[in-house]
Amino acid sequence: MSQIHNFSAGPSILPKEAIEASIEGLRNFKNTGLSVVEISHRSKQWEETMEEMRQLIKSLLHIPNNYDVIFLGGGASHQFTMIPQNLLPVNGKAAYLKTGTWAANATKEAKFWGNVQIVGDSEDKNYNYIPKGYEIPSDAAYFHITTNNTIFGTEMHHIPDSPIPIVADMSSDIFSCPIDIEKYGLIYAGAQKNMGPAGVTVLIIRNDMLGKAGREIPTMMDYRTHIKGESMYNTPPVYPIYLSYLTLKWLEGIGGVPAIQKINQEKGHVLYSEIDRNPLFYGTTEVEDRSLMNVVFRGIDEKIETEFLKLAESRLISGLKGHRSVGGFRASTYNALPLESVKFLVETMQEFEKSYQG
Repeated sequence: MSQIHNFSAGPSILPKEAIEASIEGLRNFKNTGLSVVEISHRSKQWEETMEEMRQLIKSLLHIPNNYDVIFLGGGASHQFTMIPQNLLPVNGKAAYLKTGTWAANATKEAKFWGNVQIVGDSEDKNYNYIPKGYEIPSDAAYFHITTNNTIFGTEMHHIPDSPIPIVADMSSDIFSCPIDIEKYGLIYAGAQKNMGPAGVTVLIIRNDMLGKAGREIPTMMDYRTHIKGESMYNTPPVYPIYLSYLTLKWLEGIGGVPAIQKINQEKGHVLYSEIDRNPLFYGTTEVEDRSLMNVVFRGIDEKIETEFLKLAESRLISGLKGHRSVGGFRASTYNALPLESVKFLVETMQEFEKSYQG
């Protein structure tokens, strides 16, 4: 079978090694003779895997002991309401930075639980930049950011110093670059970009963040329930966790987060350089805020976009069509996408330039 170059924004490309190992786990998990999706989540073998996964995340991101790592279902969007429910005090205030669709959705959900102050908003230019020069209110309970915006192709390359705990949605750039973990009170990320398949969300929570909301929280919505239950108060999403574990073992094996950061930086340089050079294409975001995970660009007219997309698809370049909010193209270059695929896309853009008859 010919190689498909998978630039999908999510669910996204995963390491072939992790997928193959997960298939074996579906057949025979840890030599139990049972599949990972049928063995008891209370078994010794699964409990060991959960703990190994937790310790692997702590090791890769250098997470100190005053943070807990838990795994939940519901996707990152579920956290848009769990976060204010757990962290925003009754009659309190939270600060939000509005940098894209998911940040806007998080802001909307937080308003159900209390006062929300939007400290910066880039909607005026269709979210093609990260707001600058904003002030973080010291009287808010937390400051919520979305570090990478999959739809619009912007990324926060500098995390501000904050007088209050930062809560970050890192769904599409976690494990892509080192994190100064002590800047954050809570980090959350849906798995289906850099970690694994859809179905599990990882949360990293500083242990002084909870128990301050002043409201009764239903059992399943209370982070303390899942910390106490070690993410197994109810049956966890076992297969997404297992494949995520195998993906992070792959990341560890190639040198961890610093190693993949260098690869991601090279992928971004190769592709953005071609976008800036090629007269048939242009980038849609401010240069200083360009994402290394989601490269968003357009053709100079609709005919070019239509014809280039046909060429790309004929060459087994998949997932390149841009989101309807922006149009054009979106090349998602998550951790598991090899540099060779980026170079192949660039070669295709160059060949299209040479052959295009406007």
